[in-house]
Amino acid sequence: MTIPPYLKKNDTIAITCPAGYMTADKATTCIETLQLQGYKVIAGKTLGSKSKNYFSGTDAERLKELQSFLDDKDIKAILFGRGGYGMGRIIDAIDFTAFIKNPKWLIGFSDITILHSHIFKNYKIATMHAPMAAAFNEEGYKNEYIGSLLAAIRGVKGNFKSARNKNNKYGSVKGKLVGGNLSLLVNAVGTASDIKTNNCILFIEDIGEQLYVADRMLYQLKRSGKLKNLAGLVVGGFTDMKDTDRPFGKNIYEIVSEIIATYNYPVCYDFPVSHKKENVALKVGIKYEFIVDKKGSTLKEL
Repeated sequence: MTIPPYLKKNDTIAITCPAGYMTADKATTCIETLQLQGYKVIAGKTLGSKSKNYFSGTDAERLKELQSFLDDKDIKAILFGRGGYGMGRIIDAIDFTAFIKNPKWLIGFSDITILHSHIFKNYKIATMHAPMAAAFNEEGYKNEYIGSLLAAIRGVKGNFKSARNKNNKYGSVKGKLVGGNLSLLVNAVGTASDIKTNNCILFIEDIGEQLYVADRMLYQLKRSGKLKNLAGLVVGGFTDMKDTDRPFGKNIYEIVSEIIATYNYPVCYDFPVSHKKENVALKVGIKYEFIVDKKGSTLKEL
């Protein structure tokens, strides 16, 4: 794996919205925080764009801005404003030539999962699954999760723990970390962004899905071989899950446990990676040590 250079003071971070619309004021706290950390910040035109629909600009406008930031040697990291939906509409049109020659940290989650997967699959360059610009609001810039992002871009190795969960499966392994939003991982199956998960530690999270839909997506991962030969599985937060009028009969952790019951690798549940504030910075493609025991779980960057 190629690891992009970590950031130093006076390095430039660009903020762009390659998917859903976001007002410019929602990035104000993020920009001020990054500047106080000693970084220069460029806010793209897609942030607070004049778009009248769901997206932060047309496909062409969003692609053009992201491409320009990828190509700019002076930009050392790209922090996405928000996710939503839209990266999948432009991913195949991105030219990664300059990025491959001069890699930089690409930082985000949710819809940005497709970008993480695409780069891991095709270019073996590390990226960062982490809070985005909007997460700095409501004093988020003070919490440990934004703190983990600010530490990660400086090169501090992550070492995260989660409490004991009755569904956990014990074990200790090492492997490259891959994953992200469950919906996007499933949507990538059979595409140019479809990752190989053998001997990897996979992490998953999602938001707003029906329980039966989550069950269906997990079976899609199972049937496509993504769950069979993992080194380990990290189950994060599944926020605002919904149920049908006639109950599905299992919660999300019970669904996961049933689907992977025959596999013999460590699994932890309720790890702090999610659409809520509990969302630590994880480096996709980097090797981690994953330990699950009676005390809880640990995911430590090597």
